[in-house]
Amino acid sequence: MTAGLGVLVPLVVLIPLVAAGVTLVVGRRARAQRIVALIALVAVVLVGATLLMGVDAGGSVVVEVGSWQAPFGIVLVVDRLSALMVLISAIVLLAVLVFSIGQGLADGDDETPVSIYYPTYLILTTGVMIAFVAGDLFNLYVGFEVLLVSSYVLITLGGTESRIRAGVTYVVVSLVSSVLFLTAIAMVYGALGTVNLAQIAIRIADIPIDTQIVLHVMLLVAFGIKAAVFPLSFWLPDSYPSAPAPVTAAFAGLLTKIGVYAIIRVETVIFPGEELNPALMVLALLTMVVGALGAVAQADIKRILSFTLVSHIGYMILGVALGTAEGTAAAVYYIAHHIVVQTTLFLAAGLIEREAGSTSISRIGGLLASAPLVALLFFIPALNLGGIPPFSGFIGKLALFQATAAQGDALAYILLGGGALVSLLTLYALVRVWNLAFWRGADEVERGSSRLLKHVNEAPLDTSTISGARTTPFLMTASTAGMVIVSVALTVFAGPLYGVAERAGENLDGPGRYVLSVFPSGTEPNSTDVIEEVLDR
Repeated sequence: MTAGLGVLVPLVVLIPLVAAGVTLVVGRRARAQRIVALIALVAVVLVGATLLMGVDAGGSVVVEVGSWQAPFGIVLVVDRLSALMVLISAIVLLAVLVFSIGQGLADGDDETPVSIYYPTYLILTTGVMIAFVAGDLFNLYVGFEVLLVSSYVLITLGGTESRIRAGVTYVVVSLVSSVLFLTAIAMVYGALGTVNLAQIAIRIADIPIDTQIVLHVMLLVAFGIKAAVFPLSFWLPDSYPSAPAPVTAAFAGLLTKIGVYAIIRVETVIFPGEELNPALMVLALLTMVVGALGAVAQADIKRILSFTLVSHIGYMILGVALGTAEGTAAAVYYIAHHIVVQTTLFLAAGLIEREAGSTSISRIGGLLASAPLVALLFFIPALNLGGIPPFSGFIGKLALFQATAAQGDALAYILLGGGALVSLLTLYALVRVWNLAFWRGADEVERGSSRLLKHVNEAPLDTSTISGARTTPFLMTASTAGMVIVSVALTVFAGPLYGVAERAGENLDGPGRYVLSVFPSGTEPNSTDVIEEVLDR
């Protein structure tokens, strides 16, 4: 069965790449671009679903591009983690595309110019998929660069001052991260003579421990910037909110998770030891706390959500840092949950901006009466993100807390307390948004200030005022509602989904299974018995 699935693996990259070329060719035909983009992403969703079912039933799929055997050729590897990320990402990208089509049809594509938006968006999709299926560090780097180059264009669409300013910050930080990553790749190749992940896992024990630590730290710093791990998360809250609503939603849901995905690969395949686990746990706690405190201090919905995004990255890093199959399984489930819920909340924020003309909670009110459907579409994922039972956010946090408690040391209990506190702060920030933007009457906005608005800040350098409500197209509402349904499905089908996450965690418990999937004969070329050492680690 897995042999047949090998044909599908390259398609997750080729379909959006070819579609991007087609949309460039038909650049003057907006309707044709939309149709091509929709067909491409629906196809990727179907391929992703097929891969996940096949991989979960039959094991990992390895494709040797051009029939060049590993490690000499390019290897694409799809295990349960990769397949799950491909499917969830494709669903999110499809929903955001539908949202942006609705917005473009209503606004004449002022926010998302058709001629460049759809090709760039499909290139972004290509980069995301390359990152998830790459079996070596260099092609992982290529995936990052493809999606980052396209994101540079998307984040500055419209050419406003705030977007250009945010884009410059994003570009500079991303370039620093890319330089660090490329330097780390060069160092790995210089030390080991390979960039293939499986072969690195086999050879890494042959180099001195201090060299291993340097390589480990270099990769973690590079991926930590991309994942927005504290203290490398300073760029995110000012970069994401300024982009067009659909772009912000796609970025918030996916880009940081690709960084987390790369960290999982580093910690489970290349460096499965426990040397840096305590440091990662501390960073996870700081990321959670700093992000949550930042969210509480904001008065703009997009900035609040951006800071909650940072804080919840901490939960994922916590699961990885535990270094156990249970912790990794909980992190995998939480990543899938957070991609869906965070994207949904940013799409809902886009609806709020259309209905109220602003996302500042100090300037809007009465949305529960004027836009009850928008209120519902915000309320459900807000409860989910806050970890209210029985939603998937609660299930994911409970699994993370159980895996942390199993450690049984003082640091574990500090992390439990910090995680619970951050969950409460997240809920407080979202409840404040609900009370002011939805529950408060529109007539109360102009009259005095609320205690909930004390000690909060508007976006830096933001001099905008309420722009006035606009008609909300059906497609924008429908895509957001679809994502809400998907987020609820994560709860309804939590058992099967968490089962996949558990099996993914077992596969990621050490590099052995990954190495065997790439080198099924048991050894890499020209070596003997090294696989036994890897399996023992």
